[in-house]
Amino acid sequence: MRIREILAFGLRGRTPEGGWSAELKPEDCVHTLIAVRTDSGLTGWGSVFTNDELVRAALAQLRPLYEGENALEPERVSEKLHQNTFWLGRGGSITHTISGIDIALWDLLGKSCGQPVGRLLGGRYRDRVRPYASLLMREPQQMEEELAPVKAQGFRAFKIGWGPFGRRNNQTDEAIVHAAREAVGDDCLLMVDAGASDAFWPQNYKWAVRTAEMLADYDVYWFEEALQPDALDEYIQLRHASPVPISGGEVLTRRQSFQPWLQQGAFDIVQPDVTKCGGLSEERRIAWMARDNGVRFIPHGWNTAVGLAADLQLASAIADTDLVEYLTGSPFIDEIAAGGWKLDADGMLEIPDKPGLGMKIDAAALAEHGRVKFEEVKELCGD
Repeated sequence: MRIREILAFGLRGRTPEGGWSAELKPEDCVHTLIAVRTDSGLTGWGSVFTNDELVRAALAQLRPLYEGENALEPERVSEKLHQNTFWLGRGGSITHTISGIDIALWDLLGKSCGQPVGRLLGGRYRDRVRPYASLLMREPQQMEEELAPVKAQGFRAFKIGWGPFGRRNNQTDEAIVHAAREAVGDDCLLMVDAGASDAFWPQNYKWAVRTAEMLADYDVYWFEEALQPDALDEYIQLRHASPVPISGGEVLTRRQSFQPWLQQGAFDIVQPDVTKCGGLSEERRIAWMARDNGVRFIPHGWNTAVGLAADLQLASAIADTDLVEYLTGSPFIDEIAAGGWKLDADGMLEIPDKPGLGMKIDAAALAEHGRVKFEEVKELCGD
């Protein structure tokens, strides 16, 4: 089975807020779906955390390397793409695009074998996993109205992040967390994401230590992105000083970038994003490296339904990964997957056991959000 072509579909029109300083608009494209088409007629789907114009430029650069390649060898093909493009810079649009290609190739391998990707990644330790609802922080008085409807949907774990947190004063920070804990109750997990990868993050190490101590008073499960993303030494110090677990890593790409952070003890929990870090091939290696260094692996998932499907499959294959991120209120999560996602009575998500990623793309939703005609994508989606 050979790769015939790779298509890109940028998602626009209802892009959710990101909480960034330069806030996203609905028409902004930050997520791109890609379809790897083969000479056998099978199509695999991937997701890229990058604007579609950049993805198409990367695909043009990569085309001589992937055209005609064996579509059933995701790790080898992805490594070939990495090895032959290092001079263009590790990370960024090239690596993000390879991430999407890799996810799609795993999807194809699973479909070809009639097996869920998680089984091919090493076996299924679980057939369901707890999703944590990922929401933006609001003003303290707004947190209950933000969280209550999501809890009513059945979620039992919540992460709040970005917004005014860390950008005003300590009193506001604590008021937000207090309101969130009151809204979700003591029986739910609550995580806090400072969002220090935002442009010109204003806080420092001492703020992070003080804030971690405050978060412990509210039984916060982890403190995410508390420092600027390149502050390795300060992360190491913070992990030792903090009474709550420290997490991060969503901006890092490829296993080589994660290695010093894991080996030097910068994280309690590492959070690579499958649509950025190099795809499932790289993310699995990062997860193994994390386990070897006493760090939990819980994937970052602020992306699309295809990214969530990939996270679910890998969560099934990693023994101690019992949480996945679920970006609430995003049509790119809720509508792109045909039939959507449903929580069970325990607030858990079933991990699909169908071949490949185990999900089907909704052609009508792809046509709407990808700004293409339904007739152009219905065959790709199996409609």
